[in-house]
Amino acid sequence: MGFEKGSVSFRMYFASRDLTEEDVDKFAAAALPPLSTLAEEEVHGWVAGRHLLDRNITEENAFLGGYLRLSLTQAKKKVPTSLLQAECALEEMAVMEAEDKNYLNQTQRSEIKKQIQERLLPEMPVQLKGIDFVFDERSHMIYATATSEKQVDAFVLTLMQTTGCGATPADPETIGERVAHVDVQGWAPSSFSDELEDGMVDGTAGREFLMWLWFCSEKRQGIVQIPEVGEMAYMVEGPLTFVMEGKGAHEISLRKGEPMLSAEARTALLSGKKLKKAKLQFVRGEEVWAFTFDADDFVFRSLKLPETETFDRVGKFQERMVFLETFRQSFFHLYSEFAKERNDSKVWKETKDEMRKWVADRPATA
Repeated sequence: MGFEKGSVSFRMYFASRDLTEEDVDKFAAAALPPLSTLAEEEVHGWVAGRHLLDRNITEENAFLGGYLRLSLTQAKKKVPTSLLQAECALEEMAVMEAEDKNYLNQTQRSEIKKQIQERLLPEMPVQLKGIDFVFDERSHMIYATATSEKQVDAFVLTLMQTTGCGATPADPETIGERVAHVDVQGWAPSSFSDELEDGMVDGTAGREFLMWLWFCSEKRQGIVQIPEVGEMAYMVEGPLTFVMEGKGAHEISLRKGEPMLSAEARTALLSGKKLKKAKLQFVRGEEVWAFTFDADDFVFRSLKLPETETFDRVGKFQERMVFLETFRQSFFHLYSEFAKERNDSKVWKETKDEMRKWVADRPATA
């Protein structure tokens, strides 16, 4: 599992209730079926966290260091496209030669393709994919590697069907409502360019938050005091992805050199584009959390946690989960500070003016 070692890409979810030992039997009842039952259709089900075929779910292997951690595994067989195309071409040529034809109609070709798929599929190896999740009882949060819309839908629906527990993605709207107690859906987009009025730009709360983080990291020292966490520094780094919905080239990515200081970044900002994706760092003393942040859906990619000091599996996992909770607290605090400032029209007008000057004063040449 990615949560046990290495970097991890994930989203955070608000759990509608705690997941406890009493839910283990529910997960076991919906465990991944034996692979021998796999025919043409895919199968999916829960497995314990040790590996993607850990079908025998018990309280002992469902929990690690006091944390419930399981995987939703998908198993299916698939004929590789290149192999299917080659086999179809061979069969089509053989049929045309046998029937003295120069071509086959669509119906004949479809039937050949169907027959070849049925013949090859049983010989294909099983492909496994997993969505890992961990439930943190202290924060009542779920961390899951379901990041795409399809994965989120599958994870949320299957968890609800299995346990009756809802999982609401922690996005700009839900964090604003549940943590900052602010309705971000009522915000009109703000322009950070002197060349464009507010009504001439678009943008989401997430993109404006990432822009605000960037601004604060450069103009407000990039340091914040967080309850139960302490002093946390934060910084925005490249690569940078800017976006503005509409006609033309509405998305631009800057990767080479120092994109933060590039003339291209200034041009993108002056044209009304906002930062959608960037690499961020949270730093506390010698501890560093480095990750790529997708501001639209609050997806965290390739998060590297600080190094652990323990070496046994359980202790290391517990320490990583403490670091993950520190990360969540820090992120929620920063977003709450932004949401409250953004929601105060008088304060936000002053901030927006400062951000416009910050954009205008950026380097005009590389």
